[in-house]
Amino acid sequence: MKPKVVVNGIGAIGKRVAHAVRLQKDMELVGISDVSPTSTLKTNLEPEGPLHGTDLYCSVPDMIEKLRKDMYVKGTLPDLLKSGTVDLVIDCTPEGIGAKNKETYERFGVKSIFQGGEKAGIAEMTFNTFVNYEQAFGKSCVRVPSCNTTSLARTMWAIDNRIGIESVFVSLVRRAVDPWNPSKGPINSIVPDDVPSHHGPDLKTIMPNLNIMTMAVKVPTTLTHVHVVSATLKRDSTTEEVKKVFSETPRITLLKKKDGYTSTSEIIERYRDLGRPRYDMPEVAIWDELVSVIGNKLFWNHAVHSESIVIPENIDCIRAMFGLEKDKWECVKRTNESLGIK
Repeated sequence: MKPKVVVNGIGAIGKRVAHAVRLQKDMELVGISDVSPTSTLKTNLEPEGPLHGTDLYCSVPDMIEKLRKDMYVKGTLPDLLKSGTVDLVIDCTPEGIGAKNKETYERFGVKSIFQGGEKAGIAEMTFNTFVNYEQAFGKSCVRVPSCNTTSLARTMWAIDNRIGIESVFVSLVRRAVDPWNPSKGPINSIVPDDVPSHHGPDLKTIMPNLNIMTMAVKVPTTLTHVHVVSATLKRDSTTEEVKKVFSETPRITLLKKKDGYTSTSEIIERYRDLGRPRYDMPEVAIWDELVSVIGNKLFWNHAVHSESIVIPENIDCIRAMFGLEKDKWECVKRTNESLGIK
């Protein structure tokens, strides 16, 4: 039977996850839930919207009348879960809200997936398809990590699996806020993060044996994050070998500066021109010419589209938790084909 899925929280991640679930043949989106009649929620449910026809529920019963003033609401999320017709909730609510929702999901015996804004301890494991797909088989509560951690897991696993990483240092240049959000900044500042930034420790919840250090700054741009990576390999390698590893790894793409991809602006414009929905780029985009190997020292830069990179991993996670596909690479293939990922 197809697992019946509800997505709670229709924001930047939730609307994409819900749309992605609708595109799969082996799972069913039976509803979405939220608390406020936002423009995002309304647009996605319009006749031309990607979620048109999806039943809407209010995730907080006390807020249902407010939501009903602007939209048709079928009922409350707790009542839907109580009915026994839902197998899984993908919680895409703002940071910290998921932890409060967990008790509701557990009370009604519904499996759950949380996003990277929640602490790792919320779930039985933190998931990445490449690294630990099989460990999610049969799990009831799983966390998909943040955009930055997902990009690091893909790239680090690729190199560590084929060549070996002794240690790695990553400087993250973080974009300030989602493009649609006018309420945050900075506008004219660069904001340094704590040392180490949370990204390295978060990655170690997936790759515990990786020796990694991360630092980060937040800058006034909205398009993507950029990672500046310096790794010490377990053996000497070559630039050509590393590029071959990256090119052979799904969900990683190499783009050349000589082809005009000199910045994050041109990279994002590429996906606009390709007609990607919302100009999404679930792939990690590595600048080809910036991959460099000197002996056992490896350097590269990559861009991370924070709004879409975690979407395929959420779909893979569903398949793993419900045993819909035992082979992780077949799962990756099916998810990628459904989402138009190369």
